[in-house]
Amino acid sequence: MTEPTPRHYRSGGHRAGVGSQSGPRSLVRRVGKTRQYLTAAGVALALVAAGGVYAGVQAGTPALPPAAAATAGATSPGTAAASAPVSDASRTPPASSLPTKAPTAAAAAVPGIGPKLDGQINAIIKANSEYALGVSLIDLSDGVVHGYGAQDKFVAASTAKILAASAYYHLVETGRASLTAPMGVSTAGAQIRQMVQQSNNDSWALILRAVGQRGMTDYAASIGITYDRTLNLLTPAEMARTLQLLYKGQLLNARNTAQLLSYMQNTNFETLIPPGVPPGIGIHHKYGLLFGNLHDASVLNKDGRAFVFVVYTRGLNYSDMGPRTRIIQQLTRTVTSALF
Repeated sequence: MTEPTPRHYRSGGHRAGVGSQSGPRSLVRRVGKTRQYLTAAGVALALVAAGGVYAGVQAGTPALPPAAAATAGATSPGTAAASAPVSDASRTPPASSLPTKAPTAAAAAVPGIGPKLDGQINAIIKANSEYALGVSLIDLSDGVVHGYGAQDKFVAASTAKILAASAYYHLVETGRASLTAPMGVSTAGAQIRQMVQQSNNDSWALILRAVGQRGMTDYAASIGITYDRTLNLLTPAEMARTLQLLYKGQLLNARNTAQLLSYMQNTNFETLIPPGVPPGIGIHHKYGLLFGNLHDASVLNKDGRAFVFVVYTRGLNYSDMGPRTRIIQQLTRTVTSALF
């Protein structure tokens, strides 16, 4: 696989809205009401305190990462649902029907993922027990899901926008929607880009409305995920699974895969996982920021090796965003040091 040109990171701010807060009201309605609770200046101050505003590394124009062709064959065993080809005619079965046995000795022997890295990640989580921290790590060469810390459901915040984008692209690929269809003040394709790259909540509301509540639930179930858009809850492993299937070309066709991955570069909030990634390593990611939830979900790749790396955190509110930013960056440095 051709690797993307190394990223040029820039700091940015996200104005968190009420869109993905868990609650009884419809997520479409809550996303559509874009009251902003965090200004860009507030984010910048928090990230300065966290050491998150930093000089850019190795400038370059991101290349469109080519989507891997969907591969045939049996699913790989893992501690959670493993990768499986997905087609319009036959979707992946629910997670409960996928292999759940422990990683094999061969999987454990993959360089970088093993007892040493496990211990390092667990030590960071233990040292920061005042927060709920959930980490999911997948080597895309074997599909084994490695989970650390809290593995229950989190409010997914804006990380779930990748799931919504994939669901809409699937409608396009099955002839039930169009990227050029008018939507809001632009087109559906433009709204997807705004939703992912700029984390626009108005765009999210429009995409969710187009897919429909039942459509989102059914699409998520087809890839082994239990999802209710009114609650917007995902586990770190479910988010990792979504990125695993996307990057391997098992959610969408090659063109749509490359387009969606390109939107996961140079986003408006590059201050969580990206600062911990050394130059020369490709990264595609989507962050989530809402009240006590601060997340980042990524795919890291170099020299033909790729890993999904997801960190979900839950704290008090925006006041402890700085410390949790540092934790995410510490975990990133630990993981990239072991894997690349």
